[in-house]
Amino acid sequence: MIIRFRPGTPPARVQELREKIETSGSRTVLSPEPARPLLAVVDKLSSELREVVEACPDVESTVQPPGAWRMVDRRFRENPSTVKVGDVEIGGGKVVVCAGPCSVDPLLDEAAAMVSQAGGHLLRGGAFKPRTSPWSFQGFGVEGLRLLKDAGQKYGMPVVSEVMDAAQLPAFKDHDIDCLQIGARNMQNFTLLKAVAEAGAPVLLKRGLSATVHEWLYSAEYLAAFGCSDIILCERGIRTFENATRNTLDLTILPLLREWTHLPVMVDPSHAAGIASLIPTLSRASIAAGADGIAVEVHPDPSVARSDAEQALGSGELATIVAEARIQAAVTGRGLHT
Repeated sequence: MIIRFRPGTPPARVQELREKIETSGSRTVLSPEPARPLLAVVDKLSSELREVVEACPDVESTVQPPGAWRMVDRRFRENPSTVKVGDVEIGGGKVVVCAGPCSVDPLLDEAAAMVSQAGGHLLRGGAFKPRTSPWSFQGFGVEGLRLLKDAGQKYGMPVVSEVMDAAQLPAFKDHDIDCLQIGARNMQNFTLLKAVAEAGAPVLLKRGLSATVHEWLYSAEYLAAFGCSDIILCERGIRTFENATRNTLDLTILPLLREWTHLPVMVDPSHAAGIASLIPTLSRASIAAGADGIAVEVHPDPSVARSDAEQALGSGELATIVAEARIQAAVTGRGLHT
C-alpha cells in the first residue's frame, strides 16, 4: 500500500501514523519528496488497521501497486524521478545518448573522440566482460576501468561500465566510475544488487534475457530497498523464439513502465538487434516510444573490436543518430541533453 497524505500535512502527523503502522509490525518507507508526504507500507496491513488508515483525516488516498514493489512504484513519487550521472541528467524531459565500444580496447581513445564529436553525452565501455564462451575476450579488468575513466575525462563525458561481482566494487570506486551497470545476466543476482546499492553510485539496470517486467522492477526494488536512490532502467531486448535478430526489442513495455514506475528508462538497441544496420531505425523507434535515452555501441574499426563487432556503429552513423534524436525530442515536446 502507498498512502498519499493531503498537501500541507504536518510532518508530526505523518510520523504519528507511521509509528502506529510500524507498531503493528509492518515496515514503512517515506518518499524523499518534500512537496507531498507519501508513505509506502511494505507489509500487508490487517483489515482493522487499514480501516484506521483510510479513515485518517490527513490521508487523501491509498493505492495498491500492481506488484510487491513500493519504492520504485510510480505513485511513490509526485513526479517522475531523474538521475544525474556526472553532470548529465537522465529523465526530466531530455533525451540522452550513451555510446562507446562493447569492450574497452586499444582504440578506446578514438572511440571516445567519436562519441564526443557526434554529440554523445555518456561514454560506455566494458572493462569486465561476461561472455558465453570461457575462451572469449573477458575484458582488460582494472586497467580497462582506468582507460575508460581517462578517456571520459579527456573528452568531458561521464562513464558507464558493468560490474559483475561485488569484489570488483573497490576498483570501480578507486577509478571514480560515474555509473555502475548491472548487466542482463546479473539482473537477478540479488547479492550483487545489494552490494551495488550500498556503493552510493547511480545504477543502470538492464533487463534480464528472459525477465518479465515484474521481475525487472523487483530487481530495481532491491536496489532501492538497500540504499540506491539513482536507478535507471535499460531495456535491451529479450530472448524469444525469433532468431533473425540477436534478441527481440520489447518497446511495448515503455508506456507501461511510465504507468508503473517513476524511474527513467533507456533503451539499448545494439544488444537487441545485434545487427548494425538496424540500430538507427530502432533508436528512432525507442525515442518515439518515450525512452529517456538510448545506449549504442560504436567502434572506430569494428573489424578489430574485441567483442560485438557486428553491432558496432561508425562515427557517421552515430552522428546521424544523435541528430535524429535531437529532431525527435523536439517534435515530442522534449529536447536533447546539452
